[in-house]
Amino acid sequence: MADSQYRVEDPQGGTRDRMVTRTADGRPTLHIPIAPHRPGDEPRYARFTQQPGDLERPDPLANFDLLHDHAHGLVRVLDDDGNAIGPWDPKLGATVLRDGLEWMLTTRHFDRRQMKMQRQGRLSFCLECKGEEAIGVAAGMVYAPEDLLFPSYRMQGIFLVRGMPMVQMMCHCIGNRGDISKGRQMPVHYGWKQGNLVSISSPVGTQFPQAVGAAMAMAYRHESRVAAAWLGDGTSSQGDFHHGLNFASVYLPPVVLQVVNNQWAISTHRNIATGGKTFSARAESYGIPGIRVDGNDFLAVYAVTAWAAERARHNGGPTLIELLTYRSGAHSTSDDPSRYRPDDESRLWPGGDPIARLARHLKNLDEWSDEQQENLENRLEKEVAMTYKQAETYGTFASGPFDPPETLFDDVYERLPHHLEEQRDEIRILGKN
Repeated sequence: MADSQYRVEDPQGGTRDRMVTRTADGRPTLHIPIAPHRPGDEPRYARFTQQPGDLERPDPLANFDLLHDHAHGLVRVLDDDGNAIGPWDPKLGATVLRDGLEWMLTTRHFDRRQMKMQRQGRLSFCLECKGEEAIGVAAGMVYAPEDLLFPSYRMQGIFLVRGMPMVQMMCHCIGNRGDISKGRQMPVHYGWKQGNLVSISSPVGTQFPQAVGAAMAMAYRHESRVAAAWLGDGTSSQGDFHHGLNFASVYLPPVVLQVVNNQWAISTHRNIATGGKTFSARAESYGIPGIRVDGNDFLAVYAVTAWAAERARHNGGPTLIELLTYRSGAHSTSDDPSRYRPDDESRLWPGGDPIARLARHLKNLDEWSDEQQENLENRLEKEVAMTYKQAETYGTFASGPFDPPETLFDDVYERLPHHLEEQRDEIRILGKN
């Protein structure tokens, strides 16, 4: 066996030396991808080479092969100075921009409160979407109320924007009597029927074929609705991702499929999930448009989502969107990212912070100020804290009140099977004794 050293380059700018083992006679060896940075390394990220205005905004009904550059490039609207440039600028009014900023800040304060409560033992489990707020919030502002959405976790913002009461989301995570799922779901697996938001699923990846199937039904019924789904970069290596894309490419239903590429699937770097440079480029092999967008650019996410939704709504078929972002925090409260990546890696991500970028844009328009930002942050912090106190009036994680054990059998079967009836009756008898 012979060792050789070569340079590994990451599409976002990181490089490192790597040792690989080769046989002396040149026989094939298995390639194992590794992350560009590991604990103890100095993270290196180059600035994005793609600039706002580099990519044209084609007609939403354009043929997929006209979007080759969009699948391999990066749609941006905000430049490094906070100015909106290029044909993808959605030309949103100041009121809409301020609303977007407030929803992103609300999401961040909601996350902070949840994380704090978990560390105090008042929640069992939660995860935050710090650095990814633009993805859920922009989508929530784009899709119509009647559209059916299949979100992944780390999309708290889409539930807030669509109108799910924050107190219900908190009650769900506490697991008290205000939880509308009645304890049938893990914490942070929100679902809200009134907002056409399908429950988040822990068997990740299921939402792609589910959304495609729902969109096929919509098309079959001639409805002017859209289905949309999100999953993570790691999940895209599962069969559900490809099953969904295949059915979407064959039947061309009104669906938007989105990959949130936040670089890490728990402790596994995104290069384990794809041998190519972009996830959006996979769309080309299925004959559908692929678009890669700066996921920390609120305006770009809004514009590309609106483009794909318009295409679907006007019988143009599906679109695959890759949202390029970075998971700033841990995967969840059960995770320690310092064991697999450098502590300061997120700070060096060239996409920056979506909240800071949109705030800077509003300041450039003379529609926002540091004072307004401070006042809003203070108000939201108080509102979120008061909402959590309200949620605990329905019960606490530690002391209850708890529902009787026999309620475990409710809402599972339309007609409870005989063997489960016996188990329920046994529990009731034990409870009386």
